[in-house]
Amino acid sequence: MPGWSDGRLTDLALEEIGDRYARYRLPCPQVEREMARSLREHGQLSAVVACLRDDRAELIDGFKRLRAARELGLRTLRARLVEADERAAKVAIYTLNCAGGRPKEIEEAWIIHALVTEDGLSQIEVAERLGRHKSWVCRRLALVEKLCAQAKEDLKLGVLSARAAREMVRLPRGNQTELLEAVHREDLTSREIEGVVDLLLASTGESQRRFVLAHPREALSQAEGRQVPASDPRLSPAGNRICRKVGLVRDLLAGLENWLRCRGRTDLTPRDRAILDPAFESLGRDARAVAELVDDFLSEEAA
Repeated sequence: MPGWSDGRLTDLALEEIGDRYARYRLPCPQVEREMARSLREHGQLSAVVACLRDDRAELIDGFKRLRAARELGLRTLRARLVEADERAAKVAIYTLNCAGGRPKEIEEAWIIHALVTEDGLSQIEVAERLGRHKSWVCRRLALVEKLCAQAKEDLKLGVLSARAAREMVRLPRGNQTELLEAVHREDLTSREIEGVVDLLLASTGESQRRFVLAHPREALSQAEGRQVPASDPRLSPAGNRICRKVGLVRDLLAGLENWLRCRGRTDLTPRDRAILDPAFESLGRDARAVAELVDDFLSEEAA
């Protein structure tokens, strides 16, 4: 490319900008819509970053801006040109995105996997280049190498948390699909998934394993010695009623917590959010009020 100079700012025509490295970044339609609105109203506020590959500028930072610019029909983007070989380009994708927040763990895993399998770096060398510990690199590499295909897809879509995925890779890949079905069916939290994986690894027979997968919370209760009978003889009728209500509320809260933590930002459309926001505001107020009353109840007992 004529006039190429490391660190130089220049205007590049959109057709001159390649996106071969976009495979290391997750698309986010909502963020891209917001980016398009910002570009339309305020123009480009910061330069994208590109490196030279086969006489073509290949983007390493600014993929959302590029997609938004294409959607708006813009002709050029302001770009900073940097010198980087294949290894340095992948490292830059990670480091530049850390500056604006942090890449998702599956994105980190894709970059690490490419550095190891395509560029021939050892896990220790990758850790040094990214400024991380080898165990951090190993955990992310497992998300690509040891996670079953459906779990990878759920992780990409945000319906499975990275913590839950890290627990699942402790199982053989062939057993992960059954666990994933139980996770979605029961809306298991990451902590519950950790416990279920422990039980599956400790199972001594097929019937025991099947019970854990079919009734994960019951299995966890039994394993932890906290199973509550339908009617506790130690409690009065009123005490048993409130005990069942507390158990029900805790189960519902666990499912809602898991949904909000792992899927709440991807399941809903903007219209859903507008309609549901008042309900969530009320839920927040009610939850805080109940939490305060629970604290008062417990403080009465302590007194």
